Amino acid sequence: MNPSTAQARVLVDELIRNDVRHVVLSPGSRNAPLSFALSEAAAAGRLTLHVRVDERTAGFLALGLAKGSGEVTAVTCTSGTAVANLHPAVLEARHSGVPVIAVTADRPVELYRTGASQTVDQQRIFGTDTLQFPIAERRGNQNGLWRSLVCRAVATAREQGPVHVNVPFREPLVPDGRPDDWPESLDGRPFDMPWTRTAYRTTTSTHAADHLGPRTLVIVGDTDHDVSDLAERAGWPVIAEPTGHGLRHGTLLLNAGDLPEHLKPRSLVVVGRATLSRGVLKLIAQTPVVHVLSDELDWPDPQFTATHTSTDLVLGEHDVDDDWLTAWQHADKAVADVVDDLLAKQPWPTGLHVARDLVAALPPGATLFLGSSNPVRDVDLVAAPRRDVRTYANRGVAGIDGSVSTAAGIALTEGPTYALIGDLTFLHDANGLLIGPGEPRPDLTVVVLNDDGGGIFALLEQGAKEHEQIFERVFGTPHGVDLKALCAAHHVPHTEARTPDELRQALDPPSGIRVVEVRAQRHELRDLHARLKAAVSTSFH
Repeated sequence: MNPSTAQARVLVDELIRNDVRHVVLSPGSRNAPLSFALSEAAAAGRLTLHVRVDERTAGFLALGLAKGSGEVTAVTCTSGTAVANLHPAVLEARHSGVPVIAVTADRPVELYRTGASQTVDQQRIFGTDTLQFPIAERRGNQNGLWRSLVCRAVATAREQGPVHVNVPFREPLVPDGRPDDWPESLDGRPFDMPWTRTAYRTTTSTHAADHLGPRTLVIVGDTDHDVSDLAERAGWPVIAEPTGHGLRHGTLLLNAGDLPEHLKPRSLVVVGRATLSRGVLKLIAQTPVVHVLSDELDWPDPQFTATHTSTDLVLGEHDVDDDWLTAWQHADKAVADVVDDLLAKQPWPTGLHVARDLVAALPPGATLFLGSSNPVRDVDLVAAPRRDVRTYANRGVAGIDGSVSTAAGIALTEGPTYALIGDLTFLHDANGLLIGPGEPRPDLTVVVLNDDGGGIFALLEQGAKEHEQIFERVFGTPHGVDLKALCAAHHVPHTEARTPDELRQALDPPSGIRVVEVRAQRHELRDLHARLKAAVSTSFH
């Protein structure tokens, strides 16, 4: 057995012993030893292998698999620019704490700085420490080292998020037909146990909430931390991004202008990364007491206003102001009436219509993925929260790249899934539709709101009238792509929903991947949002 084959087989075997059950592979020459080892393991039923020809798509598929399963997922590729194409997904995983292991093949060190093909310095290429495998050699005393490194990588991913494992391979890169010819046993521990068993480290840090009075508001961003019981016992209203649960239109209340005095909090509890709404960020900056709940030493505080931080909260003797919670609930109901009235008078479809109608029409127990830019914000503003729908979004660095692939990965682990994304987001990851024959196929319905360009910029400063001369080319970026033809090229079913009823009918439980297109206009978007905020502001002042 040649050294590269031996090392690859041990690496894959130890990943499986550490409960890694999904691996995404992008083909190449230098990672051929891993490709052979993974194919053998998949054929034996020990793991599920997913093959994608585009490394960026592969990275985001691994991200989605890890999000949906909650387990460590690996992605592997060849050397050179292939590694760099994993960077966007690794960044998202890093900032959202998703356990992904990027196993990158590398050229041996003697080829560095020689001009050899597909050879770059891959150390710290993702801006994080690299767990570097030694080059495999034909000698003993390596099996334990290789297995120990894999255990360290998996344990780190579980606790901290993505890990980069770099593995240099020397030729030959394919099996040589001598499976037992090796200087030492390559077996793992008995009974398929990991080489090193690691216990999860847990924090016991708590913080008594003596500084938080009854007029406290809870802000929930992108997080798995559930504070609903705490908020209910304390009588605190909750404003949550779509991946959490709170008041139906809490964010819209904060975006519609300054709060009236009876709704102004004296303190905030901020859970997770609350970065979606400018109104929320403004409130955090203005509130005198801001307590951030986070398990990370890098606690989220982009406004630099946190007065306290802890990993948990313990309520002591606590006064409950029933009028405080009631006031927010009444304001929320008033805003809901305003939203329903305004959208009833506005011709269908707009992004707000589609967000509201899609969330309402999802079957109980559904899984929803929201693309960045307008879709996640539209849901945040107008959709009624569904506790029976599990919602995901790439909010770590909030890029539009890889959304189709992330949703596909979630669907492969969670089951039938729906995604709401914009047209540029869809085109940015059109390769997410590229799934080879025989590959596991997700049950995924991708709803694309197609307004022929970057609608979100119409709502930002650059969308103001004084910039209209340059807006379309450098911000609006119309593309004119025929999405039906694009889907046909990938043999993916496509339907167009022209009415709310057609949208609802298109949301039958998905079988395989399909695309539902809703065509909308951008030119009235800024005015619609301005009228909505003005109407909401009037309703509670």
